[in-house]
Amino acid sequence: MLKDKVILLTGGADGIGWECAKAYAVAGAKVCIADLQDPGDAKMLQLSGGGHSFRQCNVTSDAEVSALFTGISTQYGRLDAIHNNAGLARPAKALHDTEDDEWEALMRVNLKSIYLTTRHGIGMLRASKGCILHTSSLVGSIGQDNHAAYVATKGAVNALTKAMALDYAPDGIRVNAVAPAAIRTPMLEAWSREQPNPEAMQKYLDRLQPLGAMPAGDVIADACVFLLSNAARFMTGCILPVTGGAELGYRTLI
Repeated sequence: MLKDKVILLTGGADGIGWECAKAYAVAGAKVCIADLQDPGDAKMLQLSGGGHSFRQCNVTSDAEVSALFTGISTQYGRLDAIHNNAGLARPAKALHDTEDDEWEALMRVNLKSIYLTTRHGIGMLRASKGCILHTSSLVGSIGQDNHAAYVATKGAVNALTKAMALDYAPDGIRVNAVAPAAIRTPMLEAWSREQPNPEAMQKYLDRLQPLGAMPAGDVIADACVFLLSNAARFMTGCILPVTGGAELGYRTLI
């Protein structure tokens, strides 16, 4: 579905990002992972096919993002998709308890990074009539207690997705987002262990989705392959929930 497409994937060294990297490679793409964390050569060799690369990049730095796209242009000569997956989910606090540095970090990683990858990558995407994909969250639509700043960034991602879809449709560029609920990732498992009652939190997360227990990131990756493929060629501005039905009505969780 993605044969020979060149895809930039931010935050692709672990979690949902790594599952997407594997799925994109299986689908035939050449994947460039941009992350602060180096996945290492052994992990990169797990990706199917060839032509994949890792570039260490702070996606909140204009200079580093500019250099990232220069490197992609030099190595691949084209770019077909940008998947803005890098993100922070902390702190778990109400708004009035959120510190200045925590607020700024969330805004930089979850929002400014999208601004920077778009500014530096739009030229190559216009040339390929490519795609932009954002990793959002269900909470950007329905809210979440004790995570006000994080929820604000995901609500903004949803709004950006729609505005960007309108701005870039004349260029043939599609812009969509995927919105997970609870996904079994190292980041979420670490957060769960930090809660006052980790065991109860784990049970809650496993019962959140009507379709079954909290899944791994491969369910998100499969949806992302679709959104970046020609099968989704007439979809833009879509916030696609991949939630197992977590948002559907009242349910008894006891």
